[in-house]
Amino acid sequence: MRASSRPILTFGKSVAADSRCVQSVLMSIDVAVFPASDEATAREAIQVDRAAFEYQTPDIPYSPEDFVLESWRNPFPGHRSIRAVARLDGRAVGYVALGLPLLDNLELASLDLNVLPDFRRRGVGRAMLDFAIEQARAEGRKHLTSETVQTRPDGDAFAAAQGAKAALPETRSRLDLTTVDQDRYDRMLAEAWTHADGYRVVSWVGMPAEEYLDAIAYLDGRMVQDAPMGDLTIEPEKVDADRIRKSEQNRLDRGIDRFHTGVVHEATGRMVAWTTLSGPPALETHIWQHITIVDPDHRGHRLGMIVKLENLRHTLAHKPALTAIDTFNATANDFMLSINREMGFRAADTWMQWELAI
Repeated sequence: MRASSRPILTFGKSVAADSRCVQSVLMSIDVAVFPASDEATAREAIQVDRAAFEYQTPDIPYSPEDFVLESWRNPFPGHRSIRAVARLDGRAVGYVALGLPLLDNLELASLDLNVLPDFRRRGVGRAMLDFAIEQARAEGRKHLTSETVQTRPDGDAFAAAQGAKAALPETRSRLDLTTVDQDRYDRMLAEAWTHADGYRVVSWVGMPAEEYLDAIAYLDGRMVQDAPMGDLTIEPEKVDADRIRKSEQNRLDRGIDRFHTGVVHEATGRMVAWTTLSGPPALETHIWQHITIVDPDHRGHRLGMIVKLENLRHTLAHKPALTAIDTFNATANDFMLSINREMGFRAADTWMQWELAI
């Protein structure tokens, strides 16, 4: 898993003033695939990835190196990655990875492309993009997707210059837990429960109870339908209980801290809302807010607020040193952003998801 678990374009433009100059620069760049079992090369790639990541988002902690390496060795079920290092005169200066979904969205590939800050504008990004396009086409993919953080404009400029379309604006928000008024949270939670008669909360760590897997699969499969997707070419995932079981087991195997809370409709016994916080255990002060979703038939009862507040309480009981939570939302997702703001989340930066037809 990446530090943020998200693909990110962090490269600069290729040299373009003189075609002969571009050719001579590109000739010295070698882009070569490596397996995760090649630990020496994998660690070189991680160092490049980390340097680029910290240049782009210095306030987000990067995952420990051994943790990242283990995530590469133990891929997420239903996904495969092709990873490569770009060398300039023998030195590792770029890292590129294609993420290939294997169960749905079979025409898509996610692109993670990073160049060391001091080696940009030398054609490394262009060479790695050409490599990625060739690999993606060989896998039958027709679209590449990736993201840029807009505090650093070089990624946007590169993506636009390659013909990618800006498909989905996003906002990263952060909750500073050192400023939280717990009494206020208690009042917010008590008020929310006045709208939620007939519901109860269930919290757990790691694997969900078997009785809830079908409902969680249904909720997870609704994400693409319910969250704004802008102009991305993406189809809903076909999620079932076995897929949830395997994905959660994978996270357990990789040692990810993962804290869940759901809301159960008492009349039916079905889980109708669900949220999760997760991250590497070594990062004691930071964690990521991931999915929060409510069954459309049960909206209007403040269940989104309830699961988020209850899960924060649940998580802090296990990780009392936490000081920050980061989360991503489509900028158009006013509903979820309003809940986040009410909890005290504040916008940290803006991002763009890009899509390139290949």
